[in-house]
Amino acid sequence: MLAFILRRWVQAMIVMVSVAFIAFMLFQYVGDPVVFLLGQDATPEQVRELRSALGLDQPFFVQFWHFLVNAAQGEFGLSLRQGAKVSRLIAERFPATLELALVAALLALVVGIPMGVYAALKRGTFISQVFMTISLLGVSLPTFLIGILLILVFAVQLGWFPSFGRGEVVNLGWWSTGLLTAKGWHHITLPAITLAIFQLTLIMRLVRAEMLEVLRTDYIKFARARGLTNRAVHFGHALKNTLVPVMTITGLQLGGLIAFAIITETVFQWPGMGLLFIQAVTFADIPVMAAYLCLIALIFVVINLIVDLLYFVVDPRLRVEKGGGH
Repeated sequence: MLAFILRRWVQAMIVMVSVAFIAFMLFQYVGDPVVFLLGQDATPEQVRELRSALGLDQPFFVQFWHFLVNAAQGEFGLSLRQGAKVSRLIAERFPATLELALVAALLALVVGIPMGVYAALKRGTFISQVFMTISLLGVSLPTFLIGILLILVFAVQLGWFPSFGRGEVVNLGWWSTGLLTAKGWHHITLPAITLAIFQLTLIMRLVRAEMLEVLRTDYIKFARARGLTNRAVHFGHALKNTLVPVMTITGLQLGGLIAFAIITETVFQWPGMGLLFIQAVTFADIPVMAAYLCLIALIFVVINLIVDLLYFVVDPRLRVEKGGGH
């Protein structure tokens, strides 16, 4: 077990160093931070002094080492656009993005799993066909179009939900949340639905396919032969085995929800990391772009590491095989 964890940890470190190198290259080839900070009218002396203060006059690998050390401490310098520490900007925006991603993931699970089970058990029925049609639409329609349609119908025409913003939030130390207020839930509804639709349809189709596969296995036939009720067979045996790959995919998709909430946050002006990243790209705010890239990579690496460890715990074959992988 220790060897398995160490091997996965080394792989995770290699990935993070590679991502950090890509983020560092942004500083080298996407504009000059000295020009952004001083402007076009700076004198050569001012440019030299600032480059020396920022360490930009040092050799390439020395700069990269300093970047790695600072990144490991969560420090990425100052935002070129706002003049504030990037770590503070990320800390302010991260709760909103994580909150939106968690609500969307929960919604996708709560709705997608029952729909997938129903579509598997009631194949050929009208409602099952409706579910499959909805899943095709959810997979096909782009996220920004879904968001705009929801705003048009539920915010503009019906006036049931607000079209932008996070609403009222409660500060719990450095963490802020809108899930403890009615206005917060009111504001998060449309963005969460928009972000959840693709994941919901993916989970529904995955549950349906896995459920149909499990129902064909021998042990389900033996369970029926023992005289168990359909409820016991479907929900006590089949669904339990169906949810193993579903939970794995859901864990990996959570990282995707956090990383790819950019479009949803832009459409609804949700004050999260995605909107911060879009603004950073618009103004070539390289420190923010680099910090966002490293943070998203870290989230994916941690989630993948947890999933690998869970596989190792659940599947005894991985503890026996020499490779220890899957």
